[in-house]
Amino acid sequence: MASQRQINVGGVPIGGGAPVAVQTMTKTETADLRATMDQIKRVAEAGADIVRVAVPRDQDVEALKEIVQASPIPVIADIHFNYTLALKALDAGAHCVRLNPGNIGGPDKVALVANRANELGTPLRIGVNSGSLPKHLRELEFENPVEALVTAAVEFVELMERLDFTNFKVSMKSTSVPNTIASNRLLSERIPYPLHLGITEAGTKWSGSLKSAVGLGTLLADGIGDTIRISLSTFHAEEEVKVGWEILKALKLRERGPVLIACPTCGRLQFDMDTVVAEIERRLEAYEDPIEVSVLGCAVNGIGEARHADFGITGAKDTGMIYSRGEPLKKVPTERLVDELFAEIDRYYKAGKRVVRDESRAAEARSWLAENEDASAMTPERMAAMEAAAADKEASPVAGRRFTRTRT
Repeated sequence: MASQRQINVGGVPIGGGAPVAVQTMTKTETADLRATMDQIKRVAEAGADIVRVAVPRDQDVEALKEIVQASPIPVIADIHFNYTLALKALDAGAHCVRLNPGNIGGPDKVALVANRANELGTPLRIGVNSGSLPKHLRELEFENPVEALVTAAVEFVELMERLDFTNFKVSMKSTSVPNTIASNRLLSERIPYPLHLGITEAGTKWSGSLKSAVGLGTLLADGIGDTIRISLSTFHAEEEVKVGWEILKALKLRERGPVLIACPTCGRLQFDMDTVVAEIERRLEAYEDPIEVSVLGCAVNGIGEARHADFGITGAKDTGMIYSRGEPLKKVPTERLVDELFAEIDRYYKAGKRVVRDESRAAEARSWLAENEDASAMTPERMAAMEAAAADKEASPVAGRRFTRTRT
């Protein structure tokens, strides 16, 4: 279930029906001001709503003071073990502070942080990781890891409520995808506070992205989760942001930039689609509008598989076709497919988001499509035509009968 409460992290609303926020964490030493700010600017350009920085030393706190002033997006200070650093980060102007109540020094230390955060009106993120559960839950972790995670999270929430602090969000992460899904489902039914989702230590860009998509996608599709972070083993934090956005776009939760549709290829393929798709994906990064662009490898599927796309191409050995919203635009040589596709996209924007169609070239493209289409392929158009024809041939069950209706 969606969270009922909402907090505000430096102007970004989290929970209570707000759009799911995408965040990441810098990979630099925070005290290295130039490197950290360069990375923050890159993740902001990639679409990060919020960024987190590690604050394990006093020199990181000093850098944090400048970072929060210069950052184009809100900054969360990530604190472990040392509650005095949490206090200093709050005073440095962090827009939010992340801490694990289980490793910060006990309830008294948590109270000091919560009191200061209350005075400043700064939200906290309290978190539980499968690798850092409180000692009294270690045995339960082996018996029932999901219950151990949920118990730890609920205990921390109850602690914050006893401290009269409710300006927080909760994260509960595991390296296990099934455990992350199950525990967050249970927790969402037990607390009203915003939930931060992630698969902790997910892995490489390849495997980590897949695990995150499965885990976070499942929860988000259920309406659970208010902000997400993709945890990848990469020094390029912007890659985490891109994956996060692709998950939200796939679920139609948020829009940012174009959507690329591409077929998986098969034995009918007659041109270098790998290269074509890669180039189109790269060039689409320059566009901010959420248009859909389709790349299909043959005329068999052609327009029918992506008739909803704003623009698309389908190709053969020497010639391909560019289409828009189910209608052919023009036939072009295969080696010019990408350039001509973007020429049409640019023409569309120049005309005020209106498709500019040359009817003679469109007719030529239709003719080419008819010549190259597989007559045996069950395209959506052909199936619809067959169903319509069958419906016309069906005899009415009351054909030839006469009915009279009398009122009784």
